[in-house]
Amino acid sequence: MSESAPVVPLGAWLAELTDDQLVRLFELRPDLAQPPPGSISALAARAQARQSVKAATDGLDFLALATLDALLVLHADAGGVPLAALSELLGGRVDSDDLATALDALRARALAWGDDALRVAQESAAGLPWHPGQVTLEADGPDAAHVAELVARVDGPQRELLERLVDGSPIGRTRDAATGTPADRPVQRLLAAGLLRRVDEDTVILPRLVGQVMRGEAPGPLGLAPPDPTTTATSVADVDAAAAGSAMDLLREVDVVLDALSSAPIPELRSGGLGVRELKRLSKGTGIDDDRLGLILEVASAAGLIAAGIPEPDPLDGAGPYWAPTLAADRFVESPNAVRWHQIASAWLDLPARPGLVGERGPDGKPYAVLSDSLYSTAAPLDRRLLLATLADLPPGTGVDAAGASAAMTWRRPRWAARLQVSPVADLLAEAHAVGAIGRGAIATPSRGMLSSEPEDVVVAAMNKVLPAPIDHFLLQADLTVVVPGPLDRGLAEQLSMVATVESAGAAMVYRISEQSVRRALDTGLSASELHGLFARHSKTPVPQGLTYLIDDVARRHGQLRVGMAASFVRCEDPALLTQAISAPALEKLDVRALAPTVAVSMSPINELLAALRSAGFAPAAEDSSGTIVDVKSRGARVPTPGRRRGYRPPQGPTAQTLGAIVAVLRKVTGSPTDGTRLDPAEAMAQLHGAAHRQESVVIGYVDPAGVATQRVVAPINVRGGQLTAYDPAAGRVRDFAIHRVTSVVSAERG
Repeated sequence: MSESAPVVPLGAWLAELTDDQLVRLFELRPDLAQPPPGSISALAARAQARQSVKAATDGLDFLALATLDALLVLHADAGGVPLAALSELLGGRVDSDDLATALDALRARALAWGDDALRVAQESAAGLPWHPGQVTLEADGPDAAHVAELVARVDGPQRELLERLVDGSPIGRTRDAATGTPADRPVQRLLAAGLLRRVDEDTVILPRLVGQVMRGEAPGPLGLAPPDPTTTATSVADVDAAAAGSAMDLLREVDVVLDALSSAPIPELRSGGLGVRELKRLSKGTGIDDDRLGLILEVASAAGLIAAGIPEPDPLDGAGPYWAPTLAADRFVESPNAVRWHQIASAWLDLPARPGLVGERGPDGKPYAVLSDSLYSTAAPLDRRLLLATLADLPPGTGVDAAGASAAMTWRRPRWAARLQVSPVADLLAEAHAVGAIGRGAIATPSRGMLSSEPEDVVVAAMNKVLPAPIDHFLLQADLTVVVPGPLDRGLAEQLSMVATVESAGAAMVYRISEQSVRRALDTGLSASELHGLFARHSKTPVPQGLTYLIDDVARRHGQLRVGMAASFVRCEDPALLTQAISAPALEKLDVRALAPTVAVSMSPINELLAALRSAGFAPAAEDSSGTIVDVKSRGARVPTPGRRRGYRPPQGPTAQTLGAIVAVLRKVTGSPTDGTRLDPAEAMAQLHGAAHRQESVVIGYVDPAGVATQRVVAPINVRGGQLTAYDPAAGRVRDFAIHRVTSVVSAERG
């Protein structure tokens, strides 16, 4: 087949491309333009280098890689292959239009070239995530369930042989593969069962599906058509509503975590991150489970809301850096919900970490710590974007589960299969649901805009449309609980949080009013009449009589004792109450002494004096120099906002203008007069590869880095990565030669 098809070197094929096609090649393979190639020949040599080929195949789907696999089976790396031969080999497994699309994808990346005769680079096998032929030649094998049954029945010697092939190369060399070998030998029994495939009389290979089953991986991809991951279908409005609900829950939990870290910063481990005990303590204090808390902390760190540093005020215990909210957290809390969601969701999308690993043990047996470098992964943002892109390509409202998403994502990026198994994808789906990027297993409308890099204001506007409108009311219950049936107006939420404590979070939050919470509201300067007015205006149910009595009772006792600065002082209009207060055991260590029947002073800070009096059962209020009640509650710890946060930044390739200039230079060089003696690097690689295979010496023309042209007799050993490894008899040693510097190749016998 290949002998009848004319062979076109890659350099000549590239020279015939249009400027737009060359620019597109550089866009798909930016490594080819960095640094700019000096000529079309140099571009051709670089395009066939091993590492460049691997990078180019990273973004191809299963059909494109299967087509490349079939071309290698037909030896397109050694000679031209007619298109009809490729179609015949793939048979009815692929539609002609789909095959043409796959070939176009290969040609656009210069991984395949030619029209009547198709060629591929000799290093193309390096771009496959399997051994060449394992897809094309194993299409009619048993399914995964049958393979699992066969593997379960093998005996010790057979299993040992299979495990060696699974752990190492799938290729095995053995004399037992030869025809006529006794059928009771392990190799022959495995061949008969279909758990091995014979390559030749001395070689066997482990089928791809067998290896996947033995490694516990999801089988596939198997078919040349993309799988349908659909599991549910609902309306876009339902998807957006579910995603918005998740977003509101997450924002509330972020606020809770920021408040907890503000009150009690957590010391950082010496190895980085938070310890298991600290994480569990924070989980208990916030009511958020460990897995979800790990995600919130990682995303908050990526968004610059928390960081490790020395907080202000300084704990002064010498424990080292603490994790605490940053100064940016204050601005975040005051921002509208849609803006806050965009900040959190963007940070999650570009988060270079895998929060799903928190708590699991690594290769060293130690658990992965949240906010530590052990969770770092530059591939995590790529996987999240692939998940959202996979969902975005489905009909609107289409939902998926972990198994379906894993299969669809693996088909789109087979080279990423090891990290796109069901368990990691399930973690990604859980994260996406938690941050409100998807709902009901389908992508939400605002996330589509974020994925396509639309401006922030456009994405925020889309989120504003799907977020539930804030409400300005709540429901008071007789047991002094407050039920909030939706997201409260921010101002009302702040007022309610002053006088009540969250008891149950969720779509409908429940607050509880207690003597301590009412006193806390009075401490901020609110009066009893203002609290009565708050509940009367905003409660859709009658105000319980018990609440009215509670507010009046606490207000009557509140502020009878007044604390000021001496370092601090206590003032009271009732001399008996003052005497009782300063005599309390809780105040013994504060050195309080009476100056007058209604005034006592202390050298202790005002906060310590307030805390001691409250622990003794009193209800003191703080006042300023004019006698006005003031709130002296600590505003919480803060650390400086980090100037540069850990985050994913996609590599910046050359601009379209730069690529156009590179193409213009290549055209100019190609159009310059030459002596016609320079050999195309692709043709040089083909001739040298053949000489190495035949173990014959050749005479090469070679231009060294200094520009000196020589001719050398060498014995080629290997051609790989744009380098010729050959024995040089004149030097008496093995040397490497750059292919793009080879100007001619002639057989030593003819020379």
